[in-house]
Amino acid sequence: MDIILLSKFRGRPCRVQIGSPVQLMMLSVFAVLFSGALGMMGYWIGQSQASSSSVASIQQEIKLQRQLIDQTRFNARADIDALAARLGEIQAHAMRLNALGQKLVTIAKLDRGEFNFEETPGLGGPDEPGGLQEMDFGSEIDAVIAELEDREQQLRVLENILISSHMQEEVFPAGRPIKRGWISSYYGTRTNPFSGKLQFHKGMDFAAKSGSDVLAVAGGVVTWSSKRYGYGNLVEINHGNGYITRYGHNKKNLVSVGDTVKKGQVISLMGSTGRSTGPHVHFEVIKNGRQINPQKFVQRK
Repeated sequence: MDIILLSKFRGRPCRVQIGSPVQLMMLSVFAVLFSGALGMMGYWIGQSQASSSSVASIQQEIKLQRQLIDQTRFNARADIDALAARLGEIQAHAMRLNALGQKLVTIAKLDRGEFNFEETPGLGGPDEPGGLQEMDFGSEIDAVIAELEDREQQLRVLENILISSHMQEEVFPAGRPIKRGWISSYYGTRTNPFSGKLQFHKGMDFAAKSGSDVLAVAGGVVTWSSKRYGYGNLVEINHGNGYITRYGHNKKNLVSVGDTVKKGQVISLMGSTGRSTGPHVHFEVIKNGRQINPQKFVQRK
């Protein structure tokens, strides 16, 4: 067998003659080895490509896991922020409830030791086995906030009722316009001390020592503080709701027009100015522009 190899080396063909069995066997072995080498190379290239594909797949999986972790972390932070915000709402409601409670205790004059809103109320009870249940914190927080809002609304209604009641007591004429003394003349028909004739007396007279304190029987605004014919030095107070009180014959007025006075405040000193026979205060109660009998207000404490 002749094998001719063509080569550009020096431009001459190269001839190889194979004829012996040994040469044929060597050529066969060479062919097998060459084929095996080519197979190994193909296998290695295939394995390299498969390995590259596996690495890329693993890297992609790691990337997805990182994204999942980041999302979970973000959701956890959002949940924490939401819980913190809800906790802030609860704390704000609790502070308002405490403030309202303290105010109501003061208005209603309750025992501060019994109704102490600054201390945690006592709670307790035996531990029951098997009684524990998993809690839905979101729902529980919403329920607590709703309950606090409901309690706050109830307390505000109660506060308005108590304040209205307190103000009503403050501005409603009640009590005597003096600390010490006696009633020297009642409301109604009486003998005029100057003429001796019967005359209708539109107020009550309270006598005491000259210079004694004259008190406002209710809170209000001073609408007159000066001399008036027949009354001498007069103080007039408007209490709202159609009520006005007058205090006449004062030795000295201690308040001025526009002043706000409280129940029991000293507004003048008892005297005998105007049409008077001696130290006393002429006390009138006016309802919607008409004098009424002050006795029922005097008896009211």
